Amino acid sequence: PRVCVVGSGPAGFYTAQHILKHHGKALVDIYEKLPVPFGLVRFGVAPDHPEVKNVINTFTQTARSERCAYYGNVTVGRDVTVPELRQAYHAVVLSYGAEDNRVLGIPGENLPGVYSARAFVGWYNGLPENRDLKPDLSCETALILGHGNVALDIARILLSPLQLLRKTDITDSSLAALACSKVKRVWLVGRRGPLQVAFTIKELREMINLPGTRAVLDPADFTGLENAVRDAPRPRKRLTELMIKTALEKPVEVQAGAAASRAWGLKFQRSPQEVLPSADGRRVRGIRMALTRLEGSGDSAKAIPTGGVEELECGLVLSSIGYQSLPLDPAVPFDSQRGVIPNSSGRVEGVPGLYCSGWVKRGPTGVIITTMNDSFDTAQSVLEDLQEGVLDTSPSREGFGVVESILRSRGVRPVSFSDWEKIDAAEVARGKAAGKPREKIVDPAEMLRIIGH
Repeated sequence: PRVCVVGSGPAGFYTAQHILKHHGKALVDIYEKLPVPFGLVRFGVAPDHPEVKNVINTFTQTARSERCAYYGNVTVGRDVTVPELRQAYHAVVLSYGAEDNRVLGIPGENLPGVYSARAFVGWYNGLPENRDLKPDLSCETALILGHGNVALDIARILLSPLQLLRKTDITDSSLAALACSKVKRVWLVGRRGPLQVAFTIKELREMINLPGTRAVLDPADFTGLENAVRDAPRPRKRLTELMIKTALEKPVEVQAGAAASRAWGLKFQRSPQEVLPSADGRRVRGIRMALTRLEGSGDSAKAIPTGGVEELECGLVLSSIGYQSLPLDPAVPFDSQRGVIPNSSGRVEGVPGLYCSGWVKRGPTGVIITTMNDSFDTAQSVLEDLQEGVLDTSPSREGFGVVESILRSRGVRPVSFSDWEKIDAAEVARGKAAGKPREKIVDPAEMLRIIGH
């Protein structure tokens, strides 16, 4: 059986890995719109979290299998359509992730100085589409809307001492911009309370221990929470206890002049109403927020406006309220309300032989391990359908043979995995010269030049 996977992030690679491992004859082709593979492992994981990127070694082993092929620089839905792929393969798995961000839907969100977390993360991680972002870091106070791990990543990058970032694979141009940054304070604002934060204890602990930076948590926000979390699941309990402990700790009196020059804090039960423009209307000067109260408890608690408002001054607003998947091809059903492809166990509803895995299957939540389990689940559906004859493998399918001639007729030249390894080697060599693990190439045209395309 010939299987095609669209997208080379964790969802795509884990789906391919599981099918290859449990079906001794399956051939899997992975298509990716960028010349370079690995999706959010390359472009989403924070540069100072290199250990999370170790999964790339597993993905590389999968890509090097003689039953697997990688075709980068191919945009499915434009260079080749999903119906064309379905003609060429016995099964097609869509694992293309979430390539957009949710919008706030409030006045002023398009002012200069307001950025989506997705674009900002893409900028410091070398995602080609965000390489020209040039965020304005000339203000002292930044405000991040959202209480997830991505929000904490951004706060950490904004406040980290440069000598820590210089040893990472953060891009050269973002390092230069951060070196001139005036940002000293970062507020992370959420609509709900401390019991609903979405970040995890590891990320919180890193933030609390960030050198030269102090945490500003208001003890009043945590009154009575010890009792509320007594019966909560252990991770939630430990996370809340750490916030309470941090809120109550007296700042250590440091020798004169050596106090932390930078600070970050959490603000709760505030919902953004409007981004406020400066007097000349040319940039952000602050944000007006509705104060909220919680109805219900735990993860299902809803934030209801109380009628009160508050203004916070800031010159930089980063909206970290979630990523969003987009429809890929008119031939594929898409639930635009939920931003997912309607499916059951990864089988796309009403389209036999079409599957999905990862964020486009279940929404943009969870860490790499969540995506791994989810992708194995989809791969299992493909294997069951092969075994039970739901997928008819009697007609032979040409796979890339067919697709190649389609791409050639449209002037598209795919990038192979060994091409990627040349780009990889060039990045590592450039990084070595600068004392970093790698220096990412951010321009696709330059990537293609390196491999002689």
